Amino acid sequence: MTRSLDPAAERALSVNLDGSVYGTFAEIGAGQEVARWFFAVGGAAGSVAKTMSAYDMTVSDAIYGKAGRYVSRERVEEMLDHEFSLLRERLDTTRGDRTRFFAFADTAAARSYAGGNECHAWMGVRFQHAFRAEPSDVVVHVRMLDGTNSGQQEALGRLGVNVLHAVLNRFRDPKAMIETFLDDIARSRLEIDWVAVDGPAFPGVDSRLLALHLVRSGFTQAILFDARGAPALASEALRHSHVLVERGRFAPVTRLNLEMLSAARADWMAGEGPPQGAESPHEIREIHDVMEITMNNLRDRGQAEDADFLARVDLLSAVGKMVLVTDIGLFHDLGEYLAARHVERIGLVLGVPLLRELFNDAHYRQLPGGILEAFGRLFTKAVRLYVQPTRDAVDGRVVSADSLQVSPHHAHLLEHLRTNGLVRPLPCDPGTLRTYSSEDVRTRICSGDPSWRDLVAPDVAALIDRHGYFGRC
Repeated sequence: MTRSLDPAAERALSVNLDGSVYGTFAEIGAGQEVARWFFAVGGAAGSVAKTMSAYDMTVSDAIYGKAGRYVSRERVEEMLDHEFSLLRERLDTTRGDRTRFFAFADTAAARSYAGGNECHAWMGVRFQHAFRAEPSDVVVHVRMLDGTNSGQQEALGRLGVNVLHAVLNRFRDPKAMIETFLDDIARSRLEIDWVAVDGPAFPGVDSRLLALHLVRSGFTQAILFDARGAPALASEALRHSHVLVERGRFAPVTRLNLEMLSAARADWMAGEGPPQGAESPHEIREIHDVMEITMNNLRDRGQAEDADFLARVDLLSAVGKMVLVTDIGLFHDLGEYLAARHVERIGLVLGVPLLRELFNDAHYRQLPGGILEAFGRLFTKAVRLYVQPTRDAVDGRVVSADSLQVSPHHAHLLEHLRTNGLVRPLPCDPGTLRTYSSEDVRTRICSGDPSWRDLVAPDVAALIDRHGYFGRC
């Protein structure tokens, strides 16, 4: 009778029985669960050279060096450096010609006894893709969502087995490798919100595209790219900061997009910033400008293409903006995402047409409390809307946040938001107000109309010219 194994046990056993891989497991903090799988299934002598559990911080420092933070990317990379170097130093001479060495490491903070702490982990694998090859790395960050310590540790153990098995066996196709990380683990238990690969096993692989793939695969709601265009962890880069977010296609980013952000920032810094105990201008924390691209906006021309996505990130980096790529449709969900990353104050920068759309009841049919629940969830997150005026397409009049009219049954709700400073009009000169979109710029590029350069920043125009971005109609 064939024995039926748990899928994680099957993967652990396949690594143990491989015969060509051999390595070390090092786990800090709550991450004590991965090596156990490889011992429990049997045959561990075939794959495990050593396991290390450095739970005490002093002991951990003595082994890996002093750490500013123990659950961090820096710490997991120090662990990989130390363990892989020792492994190869001690065993390469005797078995390096027939063994691919690996070091697995994780450092985790699960739910504490008192509760209320951030539950997350960094996990990495350093491995050889061929005998005596230089090593390559795969590093991920994961948020643990189970409500109990034991549940979080069990999920982390399964993830570690999946990651090691996938890295050793599927590195030739990095996207397929990533897709298996959460096999047989409910998405409600873990969120993978950062990934990076490096080394000779991944020639030509762009970690930005792998980060995007996490959103496409449903592993996370959003991925942040810093002002240099590199993947960043939102919970670190935006923590305890103030954030201005503008949602759009940005294909390409236009002068109008940047002018809207600049006007919102000026209003914020003038001391009319977020409500609910807002600080004076001298006390306001750093404000990050974040351009949000939803997956729907990435698919504005059909299936999102990698080259098109990278072009948008490169152009936004050229003007010093962070980029948040999300699979978040509704603004209250965006507010809750940022609040969960400990963003203290949030300004959403949008145009009058999008403000009008926020009062469309059809968006909130899935909520028991409808639009009132949605707005309650949005504006309790220290959120304010900064609204760019537009020009009416029929009569040419300027419509601002102050003059916008919505359905009669929502008029009092809009007036409440205006009166309490939760919706603020951005200033404009009716005589010079321009309304154009990324699509207008793109159409001019495709048609060879040189006037598109007047609608974008000089650095953006230079990059478009240099790389031929958006040259296809």
